[in-house]
Amino acid sequence: MTDSKPIAASHAVLPRGAIWPFALLASCFLWWGVANNITDPLVKVFKEIFGMSTFQASLIQMAFYGGYFCMALPGAMIARRFNYKTGVLVGLGIYAVGCGLLYPAMLTAQFAFFCLAFYVLACGLGILETNANPYVLALGSAESATRRLNFAQSFNPVGSVAGIIICQVFIMARLPFDNAGRLAMAPAEVPAALFTVIAPYLAIAAVLVAVWFLILTAKMPLAAEEDDKVPFGTAARRLLRNPFYLFAVFAQFCYVGLQITVWTYTNFYIPEQIGVSQEVALQYHTAALVLFGLSRWVFTGLMNYFRAATLLALAALAGVLLSLVVVFVGGMPGVVALVALSGCMSLMFPTIFGLGCSVVREDTKLASSGMIMAIIGGALITPAQGALLDVFGVSLSYLLPLACYAVILVFALVAQRRA
Repeated sequence: MTDSKPIAASHAVLPRGAIWPFALLASCFLWWGVANNITDPLVKVFKEIFGMSTFQASLIQMAFYGGYFCMALPGAMIARRFNYKTGVLVGLGIYAVGCGLLYPAMLTAQFAFFCLAFYVLACGLGILETNANPYVLALGSAESATRRLNFAQSFNPVGSVAGIIICQVFIMARLPFDNAGRLAMAPAEVPAALFTVIAPYLAIAAVLVAVWFLILTAKMPLAAEEDDKVPFGTAARRLLRNPFYLFAVFAQFCYVGLQITVWTYTNFYIPEQIGVSQEVALQYHTAALVLFGLSRWVFTGLMNYFRAATLLALAALAGVLLSLVVVFVGGMPGVVALVALSGCMSLMFPTIFGLGCSVVREDTKLASSGMIMAIIGGALITPAQGALLDVFGVSLSYLLPLACYAVILVFALVAQRRA
C-alpha cells in the first residue's frame, strides 16, 4: 500500500489531490449507513420470529453497538501503528466477514448466533469509523475540517435511505405480517423467514469486497499524524483531563443513543398512533431518513455562513420541542413530529465529532476512538427505551430521546461560548 505525498495546505473543503480519496472514503460512510438502517427495523422482526419481549429483541442493538465500543480503541491503535488507510481496510474486511456470518447464524436459527454475527459486523464498523472520520478531517486544513466531515457524512443518509428501502422491499414486504403487526407463520416457515432477513447482508458483503480492492489499490494522501510519536498513556491522560472533550464524548453517546432509539421504535409508535401496517410505517421511516439526508446537505451549506455550534444548538432545541409533541400530543401530529426529529439529528454526529476533536488535534487518533466508543449509546439507550416501552407504553418511552436532546443542547451552548 503505497500512498501518495501529503496534500497541499488549503482552506478549501476538498483540496486538489483529495477528491478521489475523499470519494472512496465517502462511499464507506454510505455503506455503514446501509448496515445501521437495515438493522433498526429488525428488532420488530426478531421479536416476532423468536417470541421475545421488546427488551429482549432490542439486545440485537446492544450486540451491534457493543461491537463499535469494543473495537474503537483497537481501531485507533491500528491508525497509530500503521495509518488511516490500513484501518479503513481492516474495518471494511471485518464488516464483510460479519455479513457472511449471518448465514451460519440462519442455519442454527438461534438468536444468540445472530447477535454474535451482528457483533462481528459492528466490530468492523467500529474500526472503519474510527479511521474514516479523522482521515476526512485530516484531508485538508483545520479551518474547513468540520465542514468537510459534514460533507462526507452527507453520504451516510444516502446509505440510510437505501438501507431502509432494502429492508422494506426485500425483508418486511416478504414476511407474512398480519394487520396487527404480528408474523403469522408456522414453525416450518421460520428458516425461510430468516433467509429473507439475511439475504441483503450477503449481497452487501459482495459489494464491500469490491470497495475493499478499490481502496487497496488507490493512492491515498498522507494525512497529518502528529500523535504517532506521543506515548499512548500521555495522550490518554491529556484527553481525560480535557473537560470539553469529555463532554463531547458524552454528547456523542447521547446523540447515537437517541438516533438509534428514535428509528428503532418508529415501527412501534406509528402503527399504534395512526393504526397502519408495518409496511406503511416503514414508508414513514423512509420519509424520516430522506429528511435526515436532505437536512444534512442543507446544514453543510449553512456552515458557510453560521458557526457549527450555533446550528447544533438550534437543531437540539427543535429536537426537544418536537419530542414533547411525540410524547404528549401523539396521533398524526406526533407522527409528523417523530419524522421531523430526523431533520434535527442530521448534523449532530459530525458536528459533535468535529467540535470535540478540534481541541485535541495532537491526539486526534485516540480522541477519534473515544468518539466512536461513544456509539455504545446505541447499545445502552435503545434497550433502556425498550424496557420503558414494555412498562409505560411507546409514547412515554420517548422521554428518553427528549433527555438526550437536552444534553446535546447544553453541549452546543458550551461550545458556542468557547468559540
